[in-house]
Amino acid sequence: MADAAVELRVAAKTPMADGVVTLTLDHPDGRRLPDWTPGAHIDLVLPNGMTRQYSLCGDRWDARTYRVGVLREREGRGGSAFVHDELREGDRVSIGGPRNNFRLVPSERYLFIAGGIGITPLLPMVRQAEMLGTEWRLLYGGRSRTSMAFLDELEAYGDNVTVVPQDEEGLLDLPAWLDGADSGTKVYCCGPAPLLEAVETRCSAWPQGLLRTERFVARDFGAVRDEPFELRLERSGVSLTVRPGQSVLDAVGGAGVGVGVLSSCRQGLCGTCETSVLAGEPDHRDSILDDGEREAGDCMFVCVSRSRSDRLVLDL
Repeated sequence: MADAAVELRVAAKTPMADGVVTLTLDHPDGRRLPDWTPGAHIDLVLPNGMTRQYSLCGDRWDARTYRVGVLREREGRGGSAFVHDELREGDRVSIGGPRNNFRLVPSERYLFIAGGIGITPLLPMVRQAEMLGTEWRLLYGGRSRTSMAFLDELEAYGDNVTVVPQDEEGLLDLPAWLDGADSGTKVYCCGPAPLLEAVETRCSAWPQGLLRTERFVARDFGAVRDEPFELRLERSGVSLTVRPGQSVLDAVGGAGVGVGVLSSCRQGLCGTCETSVLAGEPDHRDSILDDGEREAGDCMFVCVSRSRSDRLVLDL
């Protein structure tokens, strides 16, 4: 787990669309829950031992409940199926977090682009932009209207929201939405990999910082540099070798040196295992850092990333 686990109660489980339910979570004793900001997610530890990450999509000003949306993943690893088929109101779950790798930063204007369940982290962003009086638009695509969650909530925003069911209107017209955007517009996009890749390609010539994306499935980086390298844990005064096929996280955990690194997803998605880099060049394999952060090379996510240099020094 990422943090000391907090046990919560499933206060409500609500069907929202075909294959989508929301879970409303509260503390069994009615206690206040940790504050969060738009774009944040929690680790949800299910009664069967599985841990999954879900974006918070409720009211951030409600201090006593969290809400997450869960899509039944046909090709998933069993977590969403358990939520849909086994989890009941009144059941207890543990959570870690909240953490935010997808922060909403100030902007003159926002363009939000959602595909399917990718609407979940964007809902609180829409509410925040509306509350601040900032100009914004939302482009929301899905397979069909019946598969698209939260349409009833979005109706309140009128023409600011454009809903595009694929079976009625085809794919999102990204050129029409993106080609006219200027430097005063920040774009936030979340959804399936093909949508993210299409948006990233369309925005590839933009200055850094104008496009932010969040992935629910780890990015495919192709072949990894798999040579062994020396790993120095500076604060511990320990050096060890990371073998081919071994993650930095596993190397540190298996070295018996008493150095613990918190981890959760082990896919470079959740941000739990972020570690400062003091020397060397990380081989970034996460789906969190943007291009500028990768170039800076001063941190890495050790569950998936390795080293481009023969020696890597971490602040551990």
